[in-house]
Amino acid sequence: MTKQSAVNGRHQQRRPQSTPARRPQRDPVRVLAFEALRAVDERDAYANLVLPGLLRAAERAAADQGRSFDRRDAALATELVYGTLRNQGTYDAVIAACVDRPLREVDPPVLDVLSLGAHQLLATRIPPHAAVSASVDLARVVLGEGRARFVNAVLRKVAAHDLDGWLERVAPSYEDDAEGHLAVVHSHPRWIVSALWDALGGGRSGVEDLLAADNARPEVTLVARPGRATAADVAASVPDGATEPGRWSPYAVRLSEGGDPAAVPAVAEGRAGVQDEGSQLVAAALAAVPVEGRDELWLDGCAGPGGKAALLAGLAAGRGARLVAVEKQPHRARLVGRALAGNPGPYQVVVADGTRPLWAPGSFDRVLVDVPCTGLGALRRRPEARWRRRAEDVRGFGPLQRALLGEAVAAARVGGVVGYATCSPHLAETREVVEDVLARTPGLELLDARPFLPGVPDLGPGPAVQLWPHLHGTDAMFLALLRRTS
Repeated sequence: MTKQSAVNGRHQQRRPQSTPARRPQRDPVRVLAFEALRAVDERDAYANLVLPGLLRAAERAAADQGRSFDRRDAALATELVYGTLRNQGTYDAVIAACVDRPLREVDPPVLDVLSLGAHQLLATRIPPHAAVSASVDLARVVLGEGRARFVNAVLRKVAAHDLDGWLERVAPSYEDDAEGHLAVVHSHPRWIVSALWDALGGGRSGVEDLLAADNARPEVTLVARPGRATAADVAASVPDGATEPGRWSPYAVRLSEGGDPAAVPAVAEGRAGVQDEGSQLVAAALAAVPVEGRDELWLDGCAGPGGKAALLAGLAAGRGARLVAVEKQPHRARLVGRALAGNPGPYQVVVADGTRPLWAPGSFDRVLVDVPCTGLGALRRRPEARWRRRAEDVRGFGPLQRALLGEAVAAARVGGVVGYATCSPHLAETREVVEDVLARTPGLELLDARPFLPGVPDLGPGPAVQLWPHLHGTDAMFLALLRRTS
């Protein structure tokens, strides 16, 4: 059975869970992790959205019961959820070797418990006996006694080898099947391995570094919103003071010990937000390009949920310019409005479709369009996306991306500048889109974006730039800058 079919087996059937005859003491950390994985599978939720609410609920429940759910508990729950999701492909291959049926015939909740157990056995310092025992207890609580025995039998087989030993057994050799080897070892679908390798170029070491970076825990990075706070202000407001400056963005502050950004006063007050440094660089680069003549009206054509819009609005206000932030979905437009609230200068939030503009052509001096995409550049933050996306999704986004860029170009005045951005390194979502729009649009010039990301190394030959997790510590953001010449 292929790794992909093993992964797809998680979504084939869901049968009612049996009620256990006996319920041992619940481990709140592992029950929480299981509930998060079920939400990701059953509701297509994203872990970064569902997990904070589950953690807050666990803290309240613990307080009501007179017990503690402290920072260490939250850290373990977070590691179990994200570690299991990131390594799901590898664990599915290992579990498939330990069961006597195709994974698609194993109930998804059982697979979630097995994967949580496999992660504890193969990727943490939890002693093997404790990892198996805790997983079996979890199975008794959430699955029932019968399936707990199945979990026990499987995990005892998993515990027979460490991760390296299992990879030698379940991964094809690199010489026989390079992409298949990397897919299992680094827990990415084969088609994503192929796409990232094509986008990155180069040999084995580069793509292995990239795939490994996709599986590393990303830093929490804050952005100081111009006109409301400086990076120094934000750093000073972090309760424990455990911060580092951004690597590349002058507006970035990194929380060196992680923690809850909502606990930072500057974030709670709207003077700062959570934003990857790559996204900050995209907005700052667009603002740095010189334009001839007026510089009064800026457009963010795909503004939700508002991170880039808030940074652009602050930069625009510092020059006496106004930002128009456009978002098609009303609920996302409300998020944009909250992000922009308190901006020192004028702005406007408009609910509209960027492919059907409400404004006259040539209205704007600067235009950013951060288009919808597969999100392959943010697999560190949303590891479950790698298992949901399919190669055909790339083709599905293509017409929308071209339409949005075409309308963004039309919205810019002669002499104005357009930034095309996307959180994907896939060539079909980045360079190919830009090349197509350039080919069919007279009077459009592709600028060298590298000078507008000062100090950032390894940006490639240009003129467009691609950021990388393993080279820059950012999401894999792509940026092309274009100028209307006629």
